[in-house]
Amino acid sequence: MRIITLNLNGVRSAANKGFFRWLPTQQADIVCVQELKAHVVDITGEMASPDGYHGYFHCAEKKGYSGVGIYSRHKPDNIIEGLGIAEIDAEGRFLRADFGPLTVISIYFPSGSSGEHRQAAKFFFLERFLPMLKELAGCGREIILCGDWNIAHKEIDLRNWRSNQKNSGFLPEERTWLSGVFDELEFVDVFRRINAEPEQYTWWSNRGQAWAKNVGWRIDYQIATPEIAAKATEVSIYKAERFSDHSPLTIDYDYNI
Repeated sequence: MRIITLNLNGVRSAANKGFFRWLPTQQADIVCVQELKAHVVDITGEMASPDGYHGYFHCAEKKGYSGVGIYSRHKPDNIIEGLGIAEIDAEGRFLRADFGPLTVISIYFPSGSSGEHRQAAKFFFLERFLPMLKELAGCGREIILCGDWNIAHKEIDLRNWRSNQKNSGFLPEERTWLSGVFDELEFVDVFRRINAEPEQYTWWSNRGQAWAKNVGWRIDYQIATPEIAAKATEVSIYKAERFSDHSPLTIDYDYNI
């Protein structure tokens, strides 16, 4: 089973940059996308159902904002849109697909970088989402949460960690929260289970020459329950083409759906 996750920074923009021409060449079983920046009526043609895939979406109420999606070769047994929390669901941040005993989730955490009000919204999300993660951890299913978590976990996960310790995405409170997901709930950062090398980033600012100089952050994850995480065999970050300010994260699992 191959799973890809990517923050598109706009599904229409990514389409124009060749994402949907690239996608069929990857032989992925499931593709999780975030930051659609579109309503369902805007997602047409190959964006809605790429060749060989079924597409499912949870869009934000606000036009041109947020939104998540899942493409899958097999039709899921069940789809759940949203967390049941009005303030969060209005922003289109959670989409769940069940395939037999496996659950795959496309998730997009808020960014707090635009101001104190958005950082407060991010902390609200973390507070309300944690009990749901606990429930998922103990539900007896195999869970893979794919998406842009907007938190770099450790110093190795961003180039300029010293100068970012007071910035959203690398705040001590955020990092501690994510450590709890791993240490207390026993979820696994699947990429780091296989690749412990530095300079493995998935997002680069559009300012300056961040991409050219590889001044990036690793904020896109596949985070899984231990049993399915142990079945991961290969990880990669695709950088040969740019569809977004993020790069696709691909993980292969020794698992069939």
